[in-house]
Amino acid sequence: MLMKKISKPATIMALAVALSAGAAPAQEAGGYWQKVQSAGKLRCGAAVAPPYVMRDPATGEYSGFYADLCREFAAVLEVQPEFVDTTWDNIVAGLQAGKWDMSLALNRTPVRAMAVQFSIPAMEYQISLVYNKDNPKIPANPVSVADVDVAGVTMAVMSGTAQDKAISAAVKNATILRLPSADETRLAVQSRRADIIVDASDTNLLFTQANPDWAVALNPEPALAKQGVSFGLPLNLRASDVAVVDIFLEERVATGAVDALISKAADEVLAAAGN
Repeated sequence: MLMKKISKPATIMALAVALSAGAAPAQEAGGYWQKVQSAGKLRCGAAVAPPYVMRDPATGEYSGFYADLCREFAAVLEVQPEFVDTTWDNIVAGLQAGKWDMSLALNRTPVRAMAVQFSIPAMEYQISLVYNKDNPKIPANPVSVADVDVAGVTMAVMSGTAQDKAISAAVKNATILRLPSADETRLAVQSRRADIIVDASDTNLLFTQANPDWAVALNPEPALAKQGVSFGLPLNLRASDVAVVDIFLEERVATGAVDALISKAADEVLAAAGN
């Protein structure tokens, strides 16, 4: 009986100590962005991909709409943005290794989601179709691929790409013209050898902005292929920390601020190309 009287308080004490020890790390850890604030800088892993991320080779300055979003989020946190140069081969691994706090402009894929977390998308990547608005072969106000999948219509696409695979599966009546490069698909439409360019929506955006008098882009519904383009975030980030980024992006997307940044970045690309 004596042992029971002694062991009960001892057990309660041990349990209290264990609970206290278990709670301590959560209290000490704080939020991820509070740690970034303490460091005074937001490190953004940046791999070049116009118009998302661009880097001036002469000055090392970053531009592009995802670089601008990095700066804006840093301003929300009241810290300085710091761009860490990387490649697309290493942009996920560097985030996993803690070399930066967020990766810029990552397409959301199941494979990547096993290695990192994602914010909500700032924009949707998809395959779009560009055509001459005065082309009589193209029906008025097309919405779907089926609307332009007409005998006599020729669709130019880069051979062997994801775009080639997607349009080949969707088309039954139109002719597919497979060419080696994006430049050749554009020349094919400009010379009227082809009627439609099939390419990534961001690339086609640059082309339509360079040719506003006649070029029209169609993002078909249902989509040929579609992925969100997001911030990549550390895999172990708490849901409350992910929500901070999501809330920031929700507001920027809803107000049209992201669209304005995309247009600005596209103009920069065209200006650099001399258009």
